[in-house]
Amino acid sequence: MMLQDGSTQLLCLTASSGVPLFTRGAAKQLPFSVIGSLNGVHMFGGGQGVVLSCCETEGGGKVVWRVFRDSVMLIAVGGGGHGGAGGGGKEEEVRLQRLLENVWNCMVLVLGQEELANIRNVERLKRDLRSCFNLIDQLLEERPEGILGNLTHCADSLLPPNPALLKEAVDGFAQAADSEFGCLVVHGRVAAATEKWWRLAPQEVVLLSALTRSLSASGSASCDYPVFLPHGSPTVAHRLLRFQLLPGADVCVLCGPTPSLHRAESGLVGRFWSPLVETLRDCLAVGERCLPASVSLRPDVLALLLINRETRRSVSCVRTPTRHLPTDPPLPSKARCWKLLKLLYIFSTTHYFSQEETLCVSPEERAQRVNTEDFVLGFSHQPIQCYLVTEECKSYGLQTAQHQLFLLIPPSVPTFALRTVATQTLSDIVAATGF
Repeated sequence: MMLQDGSTQLLCLTASSGVPLFTRGAAKQLPFSVIGSLNGVHMFGGGQGVVLSCCETEGGGKVVWRVFRDSVMLIAVGGGGHGGAGGGGKEEEVRLQRLLENVWNCMVLVLGQEELANIRNVERLKRDLRSCFNLIDQLLEERPEGILGNLTHCADSLLPPNPALLKEAVDGFAQAADSEFGCLVVHGRVAAATEKWWRLAPQEVVLLSALTRSLSASGSASCDYPVFLPHGSPTVAHRLLRFQLLPGADVCVLCGPTPSLHRAESGLVGRFWSPLVETLRDCLAVGERCLPASVSLRPDVLALLLINRETRRSVSCVRTPTRHLPTDPPLPSKARCWKLLKLLYIFSTTHYFSQEETLCVSPEERAQRVNTEDFVLGFSHQPIQCYLVTEECKSYGLQTAQHQLFLLIPPSVPTFALRTVATQTLSDIVAATGF
């Protein structure tokens, strides 16, 4: 075992020569000789016409490779320990592959594709890549807790009590800033956004939300940050203007050369958002529940992840049960529930449910993986529900034409009742919010 259980280390090298650009992750870094061997075995396979994408270590860890634009190689080394309900080798591979894809998109977001695809000065690139480390560390450490968009590639959302009022304010603010792309981020989740913002690639919405969280955590009241859109504009930068409205609430716009940061901050922020201070406080009060008070969840729901497949948005929360008796078996902690929710999502989408995008594979691999998944080929139909029963909890997945719902439920709930819990939960949320 190269790393401790549960740890992940990320390596970035030049694809042509194997020169290390950076390493992030586990406190105990891999020796240079091991890094060289990981690069060497991939290069040897390439010379033999073999694409090495993943392998498993004797100690149960995983190593995945991915080359981007024939220029940058990313290697993720996982020490294992991410198992649980439904956890296994396939799930860990998916997690690491998605990590590599997200890290590449982070690098493009900050530096642009041109600088990464055509490396002219390795030492300068090493220095420039430091500006990506905060975002990359967010991905590696899977923080903040409860943010699942890095895995699902759906925008983590918060459903406010007054969505129409906030949507109107975001639209007006973006238009006044000469932009069609604006969003309101509350507790790190998108609470309202313009139509054009939702038309960005899902990965871009997720990364922009992550960048907004990072900039907000820096303590600055406002900032003007150049960004490249990995899918929509990988070589031409846009300006991301971010303004803190209240602690935990930020508004952002993507714009061109105008307006200046000072003009937007002094002339537009107060004009559009001062009248909505109480509305923003109501939105902040929703908190990590992500659902307004109008949604009444069943007491036997420990945690949920609800994805709107059409809009590529998601809401998620972990709750403290109100009817748990002292004589009942102990329930998983809040942190464990978030981990189990991720494992349930990966397990369900790699075994049963369809995905709008195939996870983390090159175009050449995509068709092959879709057509050769042995487990899926065993079905003559598309599964729409699944469940798992473990000692920690019971898990249930439900798929409709518009939604995917994943639930964690206490073990004391009868297995035959899981379907009723899931269908009622979905119905209650959609009826109250229109999500």
